[in-house]
Amino acid sequence: MTCPHCQSTAIRRRKQRTALGYRRFSCASCQRRFNERTGTAFNELQFPTDIVLLAVLWLLRYKLGLRDVSELLLQRGYTISHETIRAWEFRFAPLISDQLRRRRTGRAGRSWYLDETYVKVAGRWCYLYRAIDRDGQLLDSMLSEHRDRSAARRFLRGLLEVSGQRPLRVTTDHHVAYPKAICWICGRKEFHRRDRYLNNRTEQSHRPLKQRYYPMLGFGTFESASRFCTAFDEVHNYFRFNKATASLAVRREVFMFRWRELIEDVSAA
Repeated sequence: MTCPHCQSTAIRRRKQRTALGYRRFSCASCQRRFNERTGTAFNELQFPTDIVLLAVLWLLRYKLGLRDVSELLLQRGYTISHETIRAWEFRFAPLISDQLRRRRTGRAGRSWYLDETYVKVAGRWCYLYRAIDRDGQLLDSMLSEHRDRSAARRFLRGLLEVSGQRPLRVTTDHHVAYPKAICWICGRKEFHRRDRYLNNRTEQSHRPLKQRYYPMLGFGTFESASRFCTAFDEVHNYFRFNKATASLAVRREVFMFRWRELIEDVSAA
């Protein structure tokens, strides 16, 4: 461990711990004191890191409202208001999505399927772009206020950044903005298929968000909608695996392993 203030390695562990049980240290170079969470996104929180991440992951993973998560934490002995959970989601949902996004960077397939769906934000319909590969793994998603060529180009630039390579084949519906955007971003050698039936797998991938989105009765702002949709897609894709090839015991074991691994990685970020 290094000092978060001067990056010195001459640190000494103190006997006392914080009120939440985190270790304390002192730096011999700058004479400052700090603990395990100093310099991280979880600094100055009044609750343990695992409880904060548990509340945010509950909100992203399951069909729960803010007050539902507050009641579940109350059963564990933590009295937390629903507005505090809203603030945690605002603060840590991007941290979770960025962690998962970096993990899958460069692992995309060469066959892309693109589609968009409607999401109501403040009484207006917005467009959620989503792309998956042939195996059904998420490539990227983006919420846009408009459904035009400019939005398609921005979405394709993000796809190239995540995948790290150009596709061999792109499948879309008959939206008129896709052909020129694909030629502009990916080049003219890619095989572009425009068929709504071949693109049915992308349309089916909208279901998890739709099922989570309907109980929320829409979003208040575009920023909150974009943040939640991006984090939801990343978390859902992270826990996704082929259920037909594994028993229930194996699926539970894999789920718990991924759950603990995600909390440990985000806590250390």
